[in-house]
Amino acid sequence: MTISQVCSRYGLTPDTLRYYEKIGVIPEVHRTASGIRDYDEAAIGWVENAVCMRSAGVPVESIIEYVRLYQAGDTTLQARRDLLKDVHTSLLKQRQQMDAAIDRLSFKISRYDAALKTGVLSWEEEDGQ
Repeated sequence: MTISQVCSRYGLTPDTLRYYEKIGVIPEVHRTASGIRDYDEAAIGWVENAVCMRSAGVPVESIIEYVRLYQAGDTTLQARRDLLKDVHTSLLKQRQQMDAAIDRLSFKISRYDAALKTGVLSWEEEDGQ
């Protein structure tokens, strides 16, 4: 798969993809005899991993460390697991914070909806709500 095909498939720019390869977010991609990047299934897997992790807000440094550990082999299984566990814990905490914010906004919206019906804005919860 060419760089433009990969970019189109994952919504990345060629500059981003090249940057990810340069800094180690994805391992070096195989090149054709003429020097053009040729993304095989393994490389696509790394691109998918990068896209997933970045969209979840995982710091680039953590992704680079994971790739480095992976490339170092099975002696790093525990370290890779620990890194992923730390990222997982962080994401769960972020989700809890997001859920709390959503709940608060839902409450405020419900109060405004009630105010639009009654003409009175109240921040007290009604019975049954």
